[in-house]
Amino acid sequence: MSTPTEQLRPPVLDPADYTRYKIIMGVLGAVVPLLVAVLYYFPETFRIPGAQVKFLPAVNAVLNSLTAVCLLTGFYFIRQKNVLAHRAMMGTAFAFGALFLLSYVAYHSQVPSTHFGGVGTIRLVYFFLLLTHISLAVVTVALVLFTLYFALTGQYTKHKRIARWTFPVWLYVSVTGVIVYFMISPYYT
Repeated sequence: MSTPTEQLRPPVLDPADYTRYKIIMGVLGAVVPLLVAVLYYFPETFRIPGAQVKFLPAVNAVLNSLTAVCLLTGFYFIRQKNVLAHRAMMGTAFAFGALFLLSYVAYHSQVPSTHFGGVGTIRLVYFFLLLTHISLAVVTVALVLFTLYFALTGQYTKHKRIARWTFPVWLYVSVTGVIVYFMISPYYT
């Protein structure tokens, strides 16, 4: 079994890998929000007639739920100083988040936005959750990518500093994604 010091040893990377990681994460940090904006403002752009994607909102809710569970478990493990288990949970959360993004883009490229039909206070609650969810989701992409970059390059002080912001924001986005799904699911056609 390795010691905590050995677990924290930076990965062995060629300095050129650092630059590649920065480029990849910079491109992803720009492309993902841009693609989502294109889907929102130009909904017919990628439509494929007959595509069957009506099941994807439920899949997205499951992926968001699993992401939240992995984030909480990863947080628990790092508090226990179990770095390897933390890495595994956070890597799994990242994978679920990536699958969510693919599923989200696939669904919203094929189906027009669903309008919330609730009235009164619940409508205000829904739109508050939705707007904070969407706003923070845009920020989350960059936060997650930078946090991952610092971990992969062994810059643990920077990783820890940004993770203090990334964790609660990412957790909020994951949980509110599930809540928004349950609130709007009765209005899916």
